[in-house]
Amino acid sequence: MLTIFTDTDTDIQPKEAEFYGYKLISMPYIIDEVEIKPYVDFEEFDYETFYNTLRKGTLPTTCAISPETYREYFEPEFEKGNDILYVHFSKAMSGTFNAMNIAIEDLKEKYPDRKFYTIDTKGITILSLIIVKEIGMMYKSGATIDELMEWADKNVDNFATYFYADTLNFFAKSGRVSNFSKIMGNLIGVKPIIYMDDNGTMTNIGKERGRVSAAKKLVQYFDELSEDIYNHTVVIGHSDALEQAKSLGEMLLTKYPDLKIEYAVVNPTAGSHCGPECVGIAFYAKHK
Repeated sequence: MLTIFTDTDTDIQPKEAEFYGYKLISMPYIIDEVEIKPYVDFEEFDYETFYNTLRKGTLPTTCAISPETYREYFEPEFEKGNDILYVHFSKAMSGTFNAMNIAIEDLKEKYPDRKFYTIDTKGITILSLIIVKEIGMMYKSGATIDELMEWADKNVDNFATYFYADTLNFFAKSGRVSNFSKIMGNLIGVKPIIYMDDNGTMTNIGKERGRVSAAKKLVQYFDELSEDIYNHTVVIGHSDALEQAKSLGEMLLTKYPDLKIEYAVVNPTAGSHCGPECVGIAFYAKHK
């Protein structure tokens, strides 16, 4: 038997994870020296309260999971005789996967017949969410591990995401975005444009003045890069900026009336890095 895992950094909700058959790994964040585990320490993400806390000046931090915590997630499945597939957010974004590797090496000694597979989505939040859901649907439909791994090998690099940040103050602290100037990000009305590159890292690739211009820029990227759009869902994500997200959706639907669009809230761990009022789009593309 095969058990599939994903993590909360992919924006998937617990009920969605249950629908596809995923077991959910909680990626923690820290506020006022208190570690909080999404969907362990709370059942639902009160995103409005969380992002309002950030607006008031709180700068959360994040931390890696320990090898022991990974063992607690994975060992019960190995004990049952199940192999594991973990579909996770970009390994280039966190040192937590070093701890995971330590745990797996220990478990392999104890359970030498068990197999552990990973699929790196090379993304985070909504980019990972599309991939997690597509793999989840295949798993739910009875796909084998070989079929899942083959699909990922062929398709992961064809999912792209572009988003604009309201400010780079949060990214500046975390160091998660390359090729940007904090000063540029703090100019009044200037919205940095960021994307996930082929290595699974976030890179600032431009700037627009105002949210409308930034949204139009995201639509331009979609126009230029999107492919096979009616066979894949488009996900629009936001960090407590639903009206902006819906406005972006309307821009897309004006051009592509039959487009299937889903809206997702950026999870609190990733939101600790991007801050409130980020808006982005993830879609199937010619390339990232």
